[in-house]
Amino acid sequence: MAIYAIWNNKGGVGKSYLTFQLASEYARQNRDKRVLVIDMCPQANSSSMLLGGMVDGEERLTEIHSSQARKTISGYIEDRIRSPYMSPNSGAGYITQVSTHNNRIPSNLFLVVGDDQLEIQASRVTSATFPGPQDAWRIVHIWIRDLIADIQASWNDEDCCVFIDCNPSFSIYTELALTAAERLLIPFSADGSSKRAVKAVLSLVYGVRRYQGYPQSDFFLETTRYRMALPDIYMYIGNRLTQMNSSSASAFKTVDNEIGDEIWGVWQSSPQTFCIHPNGSPTPSSRRAFKTMFQYEVNDANTASIVSGALGIPIASLTAGKKNLAGKIITVNQSQLDKQVPNITQLVQNLE
Repeated sequence: MAIYAIWNNKGGVGKSYLTFQLASEYARQNRDKRVLVIDMCPQANSSSMLLGGMVDGEERLTEIHSSQARKTISGYIEDRIRSPYMSPNSGAGYITQVSTHNNRIPSNLFLVVGDDQLEIQASRVTSATFPGPQDAWRIVHIWIRDLIADIQASWNDEDCCVFIDCNPSFSIYTELALTAAERLLIPFSADGSSKRAVKAVLSLVYGVRRYQGYPQSDFFLETTRYRMALPDIYMYIGNRLTQMNSSSASAFKTVDNEIGDEIWGVWQSSPQTFCIHPNGSPTPSSRRAFKTMFQYEVNDANTASIVSGALGIPIASLTAGKKNLAGKIITVNQSQLDKQVPNITQLVQNLE
């Protein structure tokens, strides 16, 4: 089993869109595996896309959120707030088979639905880390790991792959997601703020000091104290990049190189922070080999990207032609699909 968290300490880099595409394509390519998405973002955007998109998906989200038994991530968190230091082993009751709501999604893909109540619960989760046993912080921070273990046990420990969609803010529920993950995918966009955000990821999670004497995060200090495993950096992904002319391509390359330099510096000092892939591959010995292994670029499919998410149709299954989007006819061109489909297909082939 592999558990991937998709996170960057910056909004607008397409974490939820990437989660939707990667999980759907992984399920399509690996029909013999169960695929699980855990939506840890209060906006529940990846849940909306998986359940059918901007109209149908939102209606299904409303139905799920309105049910008396809240079959969402917040429902599970509520279970854990009531039983903070001993798992109720209830996680399997919170999964939804996505294809029962959206037949565009492979039947082997399952979802723990996102919920905006995570924001309201955050302070109650944080308060659970203070009373109780001496290692209360550690116990609370493995709640999502317990959730995954419950679900995997209900699947008789069959091989599966998990994708966790994270919120950009470094809140308690983001911390829970990261302590559950084994591998970290870091999306970024081609702008200067993405460089700062990548620095923040390295600082908050891995304790890389941004400035001399800069304090390290409580999360890093506590995970170190309890000797808890942190997710290995698996790949950083330039997401939905637009390169329309030589100047934009040059601008992207400059930003891309700056971000790459940051992570290359971490590799040189702490290579154990990274996950060598695929298994058995030689350790990168040069900047070029490092970039080949740990960097990937996903082009923007423009209108096709928007239609894919808005209709809940994975980009690899979307066809060219006219589409009805909230009562308006939108045309998807094959050239748009050709920009992104190969990227997503190949990227998933690099996931183990």
